Amino acid sequence: MPPAGGRGFAATWWGRAWLKALEDTALDGQQLKKGRQLARAGGVGAVSVRPGRVTAVVRDRDGTAHRSDVLLQQLGAGAWDRFLDMAVDRAGHIAALLDREMPPHLVEDAAGAGVDLLPGIGDLEPECTCGTWDHCPHSGALCYQVARLLDEDPFVLLLLRGRDERRLLNELQVRSTARAVRRGGGAPEAADGDRRGVPASEAFAAREFLPPLPAPPSAPAEPGLGRSLDTETAPAPGVDPVALAVLAADSAVRAHRMLLDALAPGHAEQPAPERLSPRQDAVRLAADARPGPDVTARLAAGSGRRRAELDAAVRAWRYGGVAALRVLEEEWEPDPGSLARARAQLDTAWETGERPSLRAGGRARWTVTGVDLQLRLDRNGRWWPYRRERGRWLPAGPADDDPAGALAGAEGAEPDEAT
Repeated sequence: MPPAGGRGFAATWWGRAWLKALEDTALDGQQLKKGRQLARAGGVGAVSVRPGRVTAVVRDRDGTAHRSDVLLQQLGAGAWDRFLDMAVDRAGHIAALLDREMPPHLVEDAAGAGVDLLPGIGDLEPECTCGTWDHCPHSGALCYQVARLLDEDPFVLLLLRGRDERRLLNELQVRSTARAVRRGGGAPEAADGDRRGVPASEAFAAREFLPPLPAPPSAPAEPGLGRSLDTETAPAPGVDPVALAVLAADSAVRAHRMLLDALAPGHAEQPAPERLSPRQDAVRLAADARPGPDVTARLAAGSGRRRAELDAAVRAWRYGGVAALRVLEEEWEPDPGSLARARAQLDTAWETGERPSLRAGGRARWTVTGVDLQLRLDRNGRWWPYRRERGRWLPAGPADDDPAGALAGAEGAEPDEAT
């Protein structure tokens, strides 16, 4: 196991190995010390990870922003073949990877076969707009931040080496299944003639040999219509036919949406939808069922909103559901790290000369000077455009990871488009 390095940034042995490669390579220890300080101060923006490269905007203490990249050579097809074969040799290897752990024996066996997953001296190649040819404080800060990411998920390292998580797990499953087939689907004979059980991991890998399920039926093009509630007799006491019709139509819309989601590829991997509060569900009902004025007024009163406030909430909902509704109705103050990342994005989102003049208004909001437009940052780092209409700030478009894209979307939208 590699010795500890970068105390405070890496708790796992593979995270420490990443930092050891950085610290053994850098020629100037003072540059790395400054990099650690920048990382601790929240100077590293959102980290982008792709095969062979990690990227982030890193801000100096004076606010100067630099794009910094660290390159790591990808593994070739032959190296991946050897690694995958070794991974399926032991059932525990796959289980450890699924638990977000990097098995030491797997890494050691792979290295013995010429497959180096962890970087060594000189493997982390820096690139930075500050112009330094060696590891500068910005690339150092990025590497320290990546060590934290590696602690949480070793698949980050495998992605850097050229395989994303889904592809890697699919290939491991294929190889596990093929191995089970070669063994004839049975377990080996024990010395005393009794048959031993099959490891659960192999049984799971061979699940594709079960009879396939029939194909699901096609979903209808649109939700069905509820039965007519018109009746010549008086409704039962306490039953409102108009409200009941709205609820029946809403149930049909929700059932149709659930069916479409269930038939969509990758549905099993999607997280369960968030449970709505009664106040949120009133907005969803008004947005999806499109009730008449009487029921809409009742939804506004029941959710503690004025009619204009419910209209604004419905507009937000149609742009982005619960997330958009929270941006409209909840206020929050970003912590220093989130605020630093937001400012770095705003500084680099536009080309020189195109950047609008932005006035920070607190509560994660920036207003465009001289224009009735505003950007709001949510807790997940996404940007939402707002427009001032009749003296009120209202949602003006969907969210975007890029503040410039969010603002451009607002500029091209009609004020009443969502309502």
